[in-house]
Parts: sequence; structure tokens; C-alpha cells
Amino acid sequence: MTDTLIRPTLRRLSEATINRIAAGEVIERPAAALKELVENALDARAGRIGISIANGGSDRIVVSDDGLGMTPDELALAVQRHCTSKLTDEALVRISTLGFRGEALPSIGAAARLNIVSRVRGADSAWRIRVEGGVIFPPEPCAGEPGTTIVVEDMFFATPARRKFLKSARVEGSHAEAAMRRLALAAPDVAFMLEVDGRTVFDRPPEEPLARAAALLGVEDADGLLELEGERGAMRLTGFACGPSVHRPTTAGQFMLVNGRPVVDPLLRTSIRVAYRRVMESGRHPVAMISLTVPYDQVDVNVHPAKTELRFADEAGARSLVIGTLTRALGLGAGVVGVRPSFAPSRPQRVFYPPETPARNTGFAEATLALNTPPQARRFSQEPPASVASTQVVASSEASLRTRFEDNVATESAADFPLGAAVAQVLDTYILAVTADGSLILVDQHAAHERLTHEALREQLLSGAVRAQRLLIPDVIDLPRGQAEAVLARAAALARVGIEVEGFGGGSILVRSLPDLLRGASAVDLLRDLADELDADDLAAIEETPALDGRLDAVIARMACHGSIRAGRTLGMEEMNALLRQMEATPRAGTCSHGRPTWVRLTRADLELLFRRH
Repeated sequence: MTDTLIRPTLRRLSEATINRIAAGEVIERPAAALKELVENALDARAGRIGISIANGGSDRIVVSDDGLGMTPDELALAVQRHCTSKLTDEALVRISTLGFRGEALPSIGAAARLNIVSRVRGADSAWRIRVEGGVIFPPEPCAGEPGTTIVVEDMFFATPARRKFLKSARVEGSHAEAAMRRLALAAPDVAFMLEVDGRTVFDRPPEEPLARAAALLGVEDADGLLELEGERGAMRLTGFACGPSVHRPTTAGQFMLVNGRPVVDPLLRTSIRVAYRRVMESGRHPVAMISLTVPYDQVDVNVHPAKTELRFADEAGARSLVIGTLTRALGLGAGVVGVRPSFAPSRPQRVFYPPETPARNTGFAEATLALNTPPQARRFSQEPPASVASTQVVASSEASLRTRFEDNVATESAADFPLGAAVAQVLDTYILAVTADGSLILVDQHAAHERLTHEALREQLLSGAVRAQRLLIPDVIDLPRGQAEAVLARAAALARVGIEVEGFGGGSILVRSLPDLLRGASAVDLLRDLADELDADDLAAIEETPALDGRLDAVIARMACHGSIRAGRTLGMEEMNALLRQMEATPRAGTCSHGRPTWVRLTRADLELLFRRH
């Protein structure tokens, strides 16, 4: 007996099944549904948008706006697939609205319970339409304010398989909050209010982009943001970024807009990472909001139903614009502009109160100062007064406080210097300075000088061709043919950094020289890493690849570390002030070669928190 082969029958899927399949692409989680609803509100020219979610959005989502509203006939069309008022160019070239596919509302209605109440301005009443699991109920009149209110309940009740794979309410809620922050950053002229489980997360009025960015990026002081502005051909980049002292364990603090559309684009994310790679600790991620304006015919947003991915006609140009603009913004000296590293002490669990002693003048400061006297660095005599020598500083670690003074013939004002004027050296390692606003600056002298030396060495490296070291016996590396072709296509660029390669038949490459700085390195490991990186990112310049740039930078960092002022070395007042001035003039001096901060600022608020005076 043989099995009978049953031939499958080709059939058309039902409209309800089609809608549920489409819903899985458009609204893979509650945050995606919320994003689509708020984008519709922005396209409807809303001036204020209120958002409320419960249980991560799986139980309930409410979005209300004061936009244009919809008539009963428009409501009936809005919940049907591929009905939209936003596409004026059916060639899909000049798409200027956030939505355009006409899939969001029917997809949500196919997977959840959807209730829409809308009223156009001047109408006698509002109208309501309901959709439950793909079943559409006819519009009916009801009470309602001008604008539109959409309520989504029981997300994915009609597609239980999708609901089963939702994460916890906390995770889903965090995705929803991130999506709303992106949209709120994209439209600073629109008021936004987000409420999660009855708790107001943010409530922002219409405001300037700088204020909106500072609030939603979590920066306390808007003046601490680096303003971005750059152009390349017809492309323009604006936005705001935090300095390298502000970072996150994930990329959640990065927001990207293209023509006002929030996107999650790997090309832009990689560009941000490359721009920060020399100034941030490994494993940490910067905080930034970039807005890229591109001619509409040079970008394709119709790549994915979620519309968060796109393609650029000039990918290399977009990448170079982002990297170049961020690099210039980050290339300023320490303390000149941007987020100032700040020490924010937490409340101590145990507080040590030294025994009371009679007040006396220790010589560390003048006995009297007139009111409103600007901060100063007073130069005292080389030998400290006897009262200072006899004073014992009590500390749990029993570390000594060593202070150096010089001639008391001059008073140096700190008003003109971002890092202030030096007043002392502590533990022969840290420089204390005072700024014009009275803040206290602490500088790690070794870390700071390491960055200064690093930048000087790197400038020497990049000022001309890198000296190459010929290999006594050329190395032959076998690579997949595609990777070998990618490496050989960059042969001229590799030669400029001291790597001489040539084809050796098939996927083999002959390496004749390496950079002198990498003497002793494995040519095989270096070329394999380069090939992998160029294959994964064919837009990367040779100088940007971690395989080469990371190795060269590591060598420079080691040279800078060994050639810098060591911790424990006593500095004179002129040396300390010279180091501060050089830090202010040297690019990326806010962090050392390893991405750690070179200086911190203690403001009045920090000091009051430390001493519990607030």
C-alpha cells in the first residue's frame, strides 16, 4: 500500500486573515501601535497630544489630539486597508508625512479593540467608529471635542500567538516611552504629555528644540549640550549631543530623525559610534539627538511597514556628514563647551563629625573678603605658615593633603578661563582650580597630560605618510574571494597607513609591510580583522576601522601614557596653570586615552549636597 500524495489547493486568504498577517508586520508590539497613532496625530496638525498607556500598552492605549479631525465618511475609510489622505505622489518619491501606507488603523483594528471618536472643527457633533478583531461597526454620532481620540484595548486579543510573546509590562512600557520621546523630539512645537499606568512620565509644552532636547535626553543644564550643525551637498545635519562624560550602557539614549521622521537606522547609529570611539570608554554609548535633512528623492522610506528603516542614495555622504559634524563638536578643549563632568555625591550612610576645635586662620585663605569678590587664585610664599605645618588633616584613609604655594606678589583671575585658575595640588596627583562662578575643578594630572600627549602624537602620525616597516618574509593570507577583493580595492588607502598589499591569486593576499608603530604585530590577524570589517561595512574608511585605527590608537595611547606626567609628581603653580590652559586648547581633552574623565566640576549645588545643606 502506497501513500497517496495530496496536492495542496491554491486559495485566496480571507480579508480578516490578510489583515491579521499585516498587523504582525506593522504592529509587532504595543509601542509600534502607539507610534502609528501619534504619527497620525502629528500629520493631522495637532498642537497638543495626550498619551496614556496601561500595562505596557497591552491592556489600554489612549491617544487624544486637537488636530483636524475626521468626518463620518473619512472614519469609514480610515479603518480600511490602503486608504490614506497623505500620499500626493503615487510614485513614492516625495513622501513628506510620517504616515502614508494606510495600514496602521486597520492592522490595529484586526488585532485589538479599536474605538475612534473624531470631530472636525465647526461640526455639530463628533462621530465614533469601532473595530473589534477586524469586524467594523458603522459610524455613529456622539459627544466629543474637536480633534480625535483613539482608544485601543486588549491588544492582540484576536491574535493570541502574538500576545503570548509580549514581554513584561515594564519592558513594553519602556519601548513605548522611547518611541514617544523620539516623536516628541521630532516635533518640539507640539505639546506632549505621556502617562504610564497613571504616572506622568513627561508633560512638555511647545518649546524651543534646545529645551525639548535637554528635557528628553535627561540633561539638567541645556547649556551643557553640544549643538550640531553641518552640511554636505544638499544634506544638512542639526541636533544636540552630550559630551563623552555622559553615557549609557545601551544605545537607548540615541535619537535619530531623517526629514523629521524618527528612525532606527544602523548606518546612522554606526556613524555616531565611530565619532565617539576615541573619547568614550569601551562598552559605553553616547547620548545624542541628530536630525538629518535629505532631499526627498535621495532617501527611500518605503523599506519596511514600520517605516523606521530607510535607504540613502548617498550612504557614504550621510555617514561622512554625521561623523564629521560630531567629531568637530567633540573636538573642543576641556571646559570650553558641552556637558561639564560633574561630581554628584550621594547621601552618605555614615557621616564623620570631627571634634570641635577653636576656629583659627590656617593661611589657606584670606581672613576677610569683600562681598561679590570674584574668585581668585592667590599665590602665597613657598614655605607655608607655621600654623599650616602644625595642622593635622583628619581623614579615614589617613591620606595627607599636600599644598604648594608660590610668591604672593600676584593674583591670577580665573574669570577668563573655563577651567579656572590653579590653587593647589592634592596628593601630588590632582590639581585644584577655582572658576569664575565659584565652582571647584579637580583635574587628574596624569590623565589630562596623557590626552595632551596622545593628541600631539596622533597629529604627528596624521600629518604625513605613516612610516612603514618592511617584512623580511612577506605574509600570505587566504581570505574568501569577496573579502580579498574588498581589501585589494583599498590597497592605495592601506598604503597611506603603512600597509602594502597585493593580490597573490584567488583569495590570497600578500602583505609586504606594516606600520612601524605596529612592529611585531601579526599581519595575518590584522588583515583578517580588516577584511571582516570592510566586508561588514564597505563604507568605512580605512582610518575608521577598529582593526587598524584601534590598534594604532592603542599604541599611541601606550606611548602617551608612558610619556606623560605621572601621578605623584609635584607641580609648580605655573606648571599647573599651563596644564589647564593646554587642556582648554586641546581637542578631546575632557577624557583620557582610555575614555575616562580627566576633570570633574564641583558646583555649589554639589557641595551643598555633599554637606547636606539643602
